[in-house]
Amino acid sequence: MPVQQLSFFQPEEPCTWTVSDVNSYLRDLLESDHNLQDLWVQGEISNLSRPRSGHVYFTLKDAKSSLRCVMWRNAAARQTTPLREGDAVETHGSLSVYERSGQYQLYVDFIRPKGAGELYREFLRLKEHLEKEGLFASEHKRGIPLWPRRIGIVTSATGAALQDMLNTLRRRYPLVDVLLAPAAVQGDKAPPQIVAGLQALNRIASVDVIILGRGGGSIEDLRAFNDERVARAIFASRIPVISGVGHETDFTIADFVADLRAPTPTAAAELAVPDQEELRGTVRELRARLERSVRATLSEQRWNLTNTESRLGRVSPTAFIRTGRQRLDELGNRLERAGILSLGRGRAQLDNLTGRLQALSPVAILERGYAILTREDGAHIRLVGQVAVGDRLDVRVLDGNFGVVVEEQESVTRD
Repeated sequence: MPVQQLSFFQPEEPCTWTVSDVNSYLRDLLESDHNLQDLWVQGEISNLSRPRSGHVYFTLKDAKSSLRCVMWRNAAARQTTPLREGDAVETHGSLSVYERSGQYQLYVDFIRPKGAGELYREFLRLKEHLEKEGLFASEHKRGIPLWPRRIGIVTSATGAALQDMLNTLRRRYPLVDVLLAPAAVQGDKAPPQIVAGLQALNRIASVDVIILGRGGGSIEDLRAFNDERVARAIFASRIPVISGVGHETDFTIADFVADLRAPTPTAAAELAVPDQEELRGTVRELRARLERSVRATLSEQRWNLTNTESRLGRVSPTAFIRTGRQRLDELGNRLERAGILSLGRGRAQLDNLTGRLQALSPVAILERGYAILTREDGAHIRLVGQVAVGDRLDVRVLDGNFGVVVEEQESVTRD
């Protein structure tokens, strides 16, 4: 006997989703899982595409599966590791769904070579160890000379970084000499060659500063500059070292030990030497300042000289000397006049005395016809009693002498 079951509840109609609803739900589901929003995925790059938009599209694959990946333009611009088909890499990003096509894909924000994680951990370990030893301490940093005459460079002789540095040095400061210590900058041979280059340059007394440089690359490419041997060689250098390794975002152990870190090799060359154009401008400014200073000094000294001359003029004996000279001239003239007057008076007196002397002179008497009688003993005869008959006398007349003998004598009575 058939049995019928009564149903008091009618079953609901099944919900029908649109494709967009499904994709949107899956996207929300994936994005709500924190494990899928911060994950590292390793694989091999394939189907690499770089459209003009700047975004990067590729597929990560391993032996069994593949995963579509997208890296937006801003993240791709920060990427220093070159991306090539077939490279084994580790990518970081978040998983979501591209609703338009219903495909889930990894939105990548960083890519590193496979194994770089271990290298980075080794980098951090060595950095901490050397920092504790004091190799990064600021008190060990030496100043970079302002006017280097010779620069040593440790880098690859065939790399583009060397040409960039040489071009920068020639442009900024062509007076400097450059001494290259060629060394490998990548691979197992690089650390010992870099150490040898640093040591060789330190044996040359004329080197003023050393640039350690290479272009950018992945952490694997820059591994030589995270080597402990290189770090200790930089620290032991007696010559200041500028590290110019990689790009601006790259940091190596060498950067921390060096006396100065530059973001690129070109920037290292710029930091090593002054700019000749800036120097010319500085020289022009200094010359102008010097000229202004000299002019101001000369003006001040001229004013001081004028002021000093004026003060000296007030206390100078020149005026007194001029007055004295004039007074001397006046006294000289007066003395000359007095002398002439005195001389005239003297001459008059002399003439008077001469006349009087001439009047009293025996010669004048002789001129009047008289004679002078002298005995043989030289006595002048004035009186008759001074002679006796027979005495011989000398007679002096106007024009000569002659002798006479006294024959007789007669006295004349004077009234």
